Amino acid sequence: MKPILGITMGDAAGVGPEIIVKALADRAIYEIGRPVVFGDIKIMERAVKIVGAELKCNAIDQPSFGGNAYGTIDIIDLDNLPADLPFAQVDARAGKAAYEYIEMAVNYALKHEIHAIVTAPLNKEALNLGGNHYPGHTEILGTLSGKKDYSMMLVSGALKVIHVSTHVPLRKACDLVKKERVLKVINLANETVKMMGVEKPRIAVAGLNPHSGESGLFGSEDETEILPAVEEAQKAGMDVTGPVPPDSVFYRAAIKNEFDIVVVMYHDQGHIPIKVLGFETGVNVTVGLPCIRTSVDHGTAFPVAGQGIADSRSMTESLLLGAQMATVKFADLLNK
Repeated sequence: MKPILGITMGDAAGVGPEIIVKALADRAIYEIGRPVVFGDIKIMERAVKIVGAELKCNAIDQPSFGGNAYGTIDIIDLDNLPADLPFAQVDARAGKAAYEYIEMAVNYALKHEIHAIVTAPLNKEALNLGGNHYPGHTEILGTLSGKKDYSMMLVSGALKVIHVSTHVPLRKACDLVKKERVLKVINLANETVKMMGVEKPRIAVAGLNPHSGESGLFGSEDETEILPAVEEAQKAGMDVTGPVPPDSVFYRAAIKNEFDIVVVMYHDQGHIPIKVLGFETGVNVTVGLPCIRTSVDHGTAFPVAGQGIADSRSMTESLLLGAQMATVKFADLLNK
């Protein structure tokens, strides 16, 4: 058996439906997983026409009812939206529907009736107008699954990063660099990279300050918070190095191949190198949840929505990575 990949359609006014269609036109997805879309069949049929794909849409009642047949997109149809929903407009209806796709996917994932959630982008303004007040996917998934100790991981080619903090002001992000949180994220990095097929992950922990503080000259957090977390992880048997100066750690990871993943201290410290190295192919992974979640690393791309020209490579990579992680995590279940 192959893992079932629950794909949430995202904000229907954006490129989500189109990139899903383009990604599912790739036979390789069906060779390693069973994709099922949580969305609106009318919107998906519109996307098929816009993209010009030779695919048909098939409504199903349960994820396990999907036929896993290349050429057919199996869809659990929530029937939330009109077929003529305008493109490229912030719309409360689309925001509310996008939340409900995620909610249903999480419910199935918690029952292990799907094995990974793969999310298309949502619009945060529409989400909030629709009555769901969250900064984004990560916080929704944490709330729905009842988890607080989660983190964002980004993957692009040779570089993987995982964040100590994400959507907070930079001034607050510095205050969140505490030993307990850094150690938690190191553990999450170790567990998740193992699911990606690395038996003993090599983990680098980036410093917060220039030169990792230069022995306290440029700040004390590297010595008082980050280093103790690294030392405790090392005592637990993990292959951890740090704090590594942030101006060199990404070169050492992505170019020199010294590390499998970098623990970063705040949002832009990790996002900038990932987007420089692979803007079109980056994958967002939420770790620390009871379910696997991968996602495109871009937004709704309103300026190109409805034109059939949106780049689907990030969605394809998200599906491939989600299937790989689910195959490892659910090996016993899938082999029964």
